[in-house]
Amino acid sequence: MLEHLGLLGLFIGSFLASTVLPFPSEALLVGNIALGNNVWLCVFLAGLGNSIGGMTSFGLGWLGKMEWIEKLFKVSREKIEQMRANVDKYKAVAGFFAWLPIVGDVIAITLGFMKISPLKSCLYMSIGRFVRFAFMGVLIEYFNVQSFFL
Repeated sequence: MLEHLGLLGLFIGSFLASTVLPFPSEALLVGNIALGNNVWLCVFLAGLGNSIGGMTSFGLGWLGKMEWIEKLFKVSREKIEQMRANVDKYKAVAGFFAWLPIVGDVIAITLGFMKISPLKSCLYMSIGRFVRFAFMGVLIEYFNVQSFFL
């Protein structure tokens, strides 16, 4: 879908993957590296796009319109309430795990919904996302394991 856009596609795809379109941004990262693009530029663009996407989810949670959250993210009020206890306990640090499949969007939305500090939430979400992509970059660059991610 976005592979013909190269690095721009990686950024856009990573953004979308952490918002409304659940697809693996890992495939875009691996594809761009396989095309010969610089590993660390790819890691940076994937992390940046994914972080901005996560903050978009955070922002929708902040607005607190449950109808939007349920419609766009397919996240029920019950899931938000379940995540609320964990987020309340760990606050913005919970954002570090917002890259995880399935629960990641719920974490980002809940952080916003609970009005946790946007700066701290962004910091922890970004750290988690960049660590994830950097780990993948190291595995691909130094251990040649791109097929593991596809």
